Amino acid sequence: MKKTIGLISLMGFVLLATAQLPASPDKIYGDLFHQVQMSKIFPDGKTFVDCIPKRAPKDIMYDYGMRKGPQFDLKKFVEENFELPHTPQLNYITREKDVVMHIRNLWGVLKREPDITPGAPPMGAQAREGTSLLPLPYPYIVPGGRFREVYYWDSYFTLLGLKESGENVMVENMVRNFAYLIDTYGHIPNGNRSYYLSRSQPPFFALMVELLAEIKGDSIYTTFLPALEKEYQFWMEGAQKLKPGQAARRVVKLKDGTVMNRYWDDSPTPRPESYREDVETANKTKRPKTEVYTHLRAGAESGIDFSSRWLADGKTLTSIQTTDYIPVDLNALLYKLEIVMTKAYVVKHADSLSAVFRKISEKRALSIDKYCWNNKLNFYVDYNFRTLKQSTIISPAGMYPFCVYTRKLDYMSLLARRAGAVVREQLLRDGGVQTTAHATGEQWDAPNGWAPLQWMTIWGLDRCGQRELARDIADRWMKLNIEVFQRTGKLMEKYNVVDTKLEAGGGEYAGQDGFGWTNGVLLKLISKYGMPKEQ
Repeated sequence: MKKTIGLISLMGFVLLATAQLPASPDKIYGDLFHQVQMSKIFPDGKTFVDCIPKRAPKDIMYDYGMRKGPQFDLKKFVEENFELPHTPQLNYITREKDVVMHIRNLWGVLKREPDITPGAPPMGAQAREGTSLLPLPYPYIVPGGRFREVYYWDSYFTLLGLKESGENVMVENMVRNFAYLIDTYGHIPNGNRSYYLSRSQPPFFALMVELLAEIKGDSIYTTFLPALEKEYQFWMEGAQKLKPGQAARRVVKLKDGTVMNRYWDDSPTPRPESYREDVETANKTKRPKTEVYTHLRAGAESGIDFSSRWLADGKTLTSIQTTDYIPVDLNALLYKLEIVMTKAYVVKHADSLSAVFRKISEKRALSIDKYCWNNKLNFYVDYNFRTLKQSTIISPAGMYPFCVYTRKLDYMSLLARRAGAVVREQLLRDGGVQTTAHATGEQWDAPNGWAPLQWMTIWGLDRCGQRELARDIADRWMKLNIEVFQRTGKLMEKYNVVDTKLEAGGGEYAGQDGFGWTNGVLLKLISKYGMPKEQ
């Protein structure tokens, strides 16, 4: 691995210095920000970080310093100086009875126009000084509800539905926006907000490029190869300097020299959009607060925020230890990135680099099998490189290798039969697969089910020969989505798959409707399987 990492470092990848990055609201507004979030001026901590200042932040902060005191009305000051974020879909009235037609109409509601002109200089100025939105040059689709910006891993599942809707121009616009983010900031942030710049999300960009190539042909691979290269360097930064047993940022080198990846965030402070919640979590433990914040932020990068997957005791958030894990889903996605880069170099006729990345991907696949496949549990799980033990938490993350492996499909089919039995026993419920079998109160645990994890489970099982089980899960999930839509006129961010008459719960905010990835996965499943069969 050392030789191949050395070759990668010679390829001329460059990451932008973090000093160039736009400041997040907690840095801009200092004590005002702290007071607003801790006083719970807004029920949802994300509201203030999305507010738009009515005048220059320095003038707002000067007046804040002059006026604050015993009689100071903080809420009134905020209302005078900031515009509240706008959520257009709140005005949308559902009139369609057909769920497919509803989703196709909803794309227009969830669409956002370009924030800047294509070709604008790198690090383009934010739409207004002090606002958190990172402008994008092409139209894009947001998830809905409180999520007023584009989100990284959400968007892959949204693209599945856009493709089924024939919205191929929007598919390309979304991919171009993500390439712009990589080129501008060195990586794809969690979302296009300044407060998300310190972290990314599960790296689905390679799968997006592959999806676009299905529409426009193999030239797409070379078009987006520079962005693929930069994303890979972001995730692998520092690997060549690590000694066995060390970890740095998103890279871990195990004692046998194996290089794998973990989730990370570069800022050991409370997440601005969940500031009060993070402070309160850190205050409940005797652990160093920066340690708790790092694990919470890494959990947010994973997209699985939060779950028993990341909890040392399997039940309480104060025991979170996200950065201690080598997650099976992350490493499977990076394997896919390596495979797509291999393909891109073939298309570009760069045979030597293609051979390099083929070997890298093969080594990663062997490492995932060695450290993440559990023969006793018959499932892929996360590996704790601090304790040198595999996790015992079963989750749909263990299905990712079945979706992306290109080698030994006959062997993967054998493993899929074993994993399928585990899915049926521990995860499958009336409405689809639950996120884990543990009810902790966290939103990425039982009884909740989420569209992206339904799709990855269905895809992996179907691809590796477990088609009957895949169809069963798809039918249950589609039926639940459609029943809730018929009852409420809404498609939701997450669902209760155990008691399908109840809403999903947990998490730091109320249930959201819209909803990008639910729409995308449902359209993809209807296209693949037709309307659900009766159970």
